[in-house]
Amino acid sequence: MFDEVRGNKIRSWLLVSFFIVLIGLLGAVIGLVYNNLYLGLAIALVFSLIYSMIGFFSGGSMILSLSGAKPVTKKEYPHLYHTLEGLAIAADIPTPKGYVIEDSALNAFATGRDPKHASVTVTTGLLKVMDRQELEGVIAHELSHVKNYDIRFMMLTAVLIGIVTLLSDFLLRSFLWGGGRRRSSKSSGNLGLILIVAGLLLAILTPIIGQLVKLAISRKREYMADANGAILTRYPPGLASALAKIAKDPDPLVDKANKATAHLFISTPFRDTKGFVNGLFSTHPSIEERIRRLNEM
Repeated sequence: MFDEVRGNKIRSWLLVSFFIVLIGLLGAVIGLVYNNLYLGLAIALVFSLIYSMIGFFSGGSMILSLSGAKPVTKKEYPHLYHTLEGLAIAADIPTPKGYVIEDSALNAFATGRDPKHASVTVTTGLLKVMDRQELEGVIAHELSHVKNYDIRFMMLTAVLIGIVTLLSDFLLRSFLWGGGRRRSSKSSGNLGLILIVAGLLLAILTPIIGQLVKLAISRKREYMADANGAILTRYPPGLASALAKIAKDPDPLVDKANKATAHLFISTPFRDTKGFVNGLFSTHPSIEERIRRLNEM
């Protein structure tokens, strides 16, 4: 289990490093288009800082609002309340705020910027179907996201993909406004043409590449949260059984889920489709593979 956690941490940070390289590359190309490398890097830095601050301090509350989550009360959901409290003590973190979504789908997610400002949300459908050990497995999975700062990590990843998209759009508009023509007129030989073609390709492909990297990070963090959840409960079959029930859910669609929040859930909140291409654009690894790894533990 600890090998699984360590390996996924390394791979996840490598993927985020790739995002940072993309942002720097976009900033450099913008600078070259306007004949000022430092200007391009400054634009990338300013965009990154502003977007990051908004996402960091407002991301959690915005996600809960978009999802239609309602706060959990001890009187209304005593079992969920006590499960959250007990596992948070076991994980040695502050007890996250509990929320419930009125939805028949079997799902859950955690969000927030750190353990002190975290929340765990589950659907009413999940609460009705899971037994005690299965619910503990699901909550332990989500608390592992909290304890490992996955909630901050995935929020950072979402911010990075937003920055990459904004900079790519800025670069495309720069060419439309004539920045590329100004640059090419001062270039010798075919250098200007090469810069324009390279810049256009970068502006078009970078958001797609960034999205693929974001999804790959999301899949790696799910494996790690599964392993950490098993460590927390010391009972991998609990989470494995919960995932098996989730896989058989006849209506997995969470009504208020969207592409911006899909990576947060314990399982994809949309209808799962098979195939290699669909796998690349999936926010989650296959449940079958997750169950297999848990059973091997």
